[in-house]
Amino acid sequence: MSAHRNPPSWLSEAVLYQIYPATFADSDGDGIGDLRGVTQRLDHLSWLGVDTLWLSPCFDSTFGDGGYDVTDYLTVAPRYGTNEDADALIEAARARGMRVMFDLVPGHTSHRHPWFLEAVRNPDDHRYIWSDRIASPVRGWIPNHAARGGYYLANFYPIQPALNFGYARTDPAEPWRQPVTAPGPQANRAALREIMGHWFDRGVSGFRVDMAASLVKDDPGLVETGRLWGEMRDWIDTAYPGRILLSEWGDPGTAVPAGFHADFFLHFTGPALRSLWDNGTGSQGAWADGAPCYFDPEGRGSMATFVDAWQEADAAIDGAGHVALPTANHDFSRLTCGPRTRDMVAPAFAFQLTWPSVPVIYYGDEIGMRYVPGLPDKEGSQLDSEARQGSRTPMQWDDSANAGFSTAPPDQCYLPVDPAPDRPTVAAARADEASLLHHVRRLIALRRSTPALGATAPVRVLHRDYPFVYLRGDRHLVVVNGRATPATAPFPPTGASPLAVHGVELTPAGIAAAPFSYGVFELPEATAGVL
Repeated sequence: MSAHRNPPSWLSEAVLYQIYPATFADSDGDGIGDLRGVTQRLDHLSWLGVDTLWLSPCFDSTFGDGGYDVTDYLTVAPRYGTNEDADALIEAARARGMRVMFDLVPGHTSHRHPWFLEAVRNPDDHRYIWSDRIASPVRGWIPNHAARGGYYLANFYPIQPALNFGYARTDPAEPWRQPVTAPGPQANRAALREIMGHWFDRGVSGFRVDMAASLVKDDPGLVETGRLWGEMRDWIDTAYPGRILLSEWGDPGTAVPAGFHADFFLHFTGPALRSLWDNGTGSQGAWADGAPCYFDPEGRGSMATFVDAWQEADAAIDGAGHVALPTANHDFSRLTCGPRTRDMVAPAFAFQLTWPSVPVIYYGDEIGMRYVPGLPDKEGSQLDSEARQGSRTPMQWDDSANAGFSTAPPDQCYLPVDPAPDRPTVAAARADEASLLHHVRRLIALRRSTPALGATAPVRVLHRDYPFVYLRGDRHLVVVNGRATPATAPFPPTGASPLAVHGVELTPAGIAAAPFSYGVFELPEATAGVL
């Protein structure tokens, strides 16, 4: 494990925004988004107030899994532009006070990567994991029909051969279990540093690391995986101070002590995220289990699951990094999903943007874009029963063709635009001061201007039911009601000043919260330490 380190101050203050490049903005009319399109839309993101952009994979790829099957880590995929377009995006973002993060896929490559094309014929190449028989466990071993023969281990789809970072437990009877110190695993560690250094040198501020816990195989307690990332963190802090690693690990209490600057609560690791905003239907979203969640309109959930998980993670992190809290992502359903409409999700943003974590807004969530069910598979988006494509539809900019995403014929767009006649757009939302977009913008601005609402100030929960009530620092009260019925909570009269209020009142009798409401208040100085 890495020694205790403090994260860069910019990350502690950041509001991240995730972009799925294929569906964000198409600059050349081919129906697929690109980096120039992102650059052309930076003014919207600057106006919104986000300051760090995370782009899902944009490296050269066979696109059998939406770019998570990389053929060249050092080159932007031609569909998205060139390395020079990446440079221009980074510089244009910097001019607006924003940083750019890329997505790193370290655990596997495409089966068309030059490394793998060499490995399938050369038995002395150990960048990947090879066996002369179907090994145990059986799942994931793919027959190799090229000169080398045998079987290779794939992480997910057969087109994604697992890179060899070694096994924590070796066995002479299973020679494919190479130690982490073997030449192949060490070559892959060196390649990781080369890839990150290449993009750090071009101005990238960090990486979101795909499936970060999966590198070292058969690793009880993920001890060797933690050592690997601790080694990477030490190298980054020395060679590229101020750059960061954000892990797709799903266990912040383990990932941050291992060396990451932040880690997500995720849908596939523990109940914390889904206890907040799973869609409650179990059938109209990706990885939806249908269990009650706090922001279910019927109010059947509880904040206890999330708060308990967060407190456990926060204690383990001990100030060395952060929990990252996403509204959604390219795998998991959007906030507006199932029974939850865009008119119901403002309190979810109020919670995300005032809780002591790093908020990550998924593109389009700020206007209430919905998860679109029933779409066809696109580049591996249908993963078994999980229809991830419903969260990857084109960004809705305006009321022009294809919602302003692209000038291509509709049937040439990467995915269909949401066909709903009342679909939200950026243009309409900006023109409506009462829109979700303006709620989100005001909340981001409030977070930026109020250090007590950021990632590092203390939090104290005052009421776990509906409404959820908590104190940030000594004087900032937050009230969130995520259900369709009013809610009340006891609270002494304080003479508090409203900072951002939507349907919440502080009355002599206590807190009164209307349906789908939130309120952020500054308490009088005299109340400090009393509540």
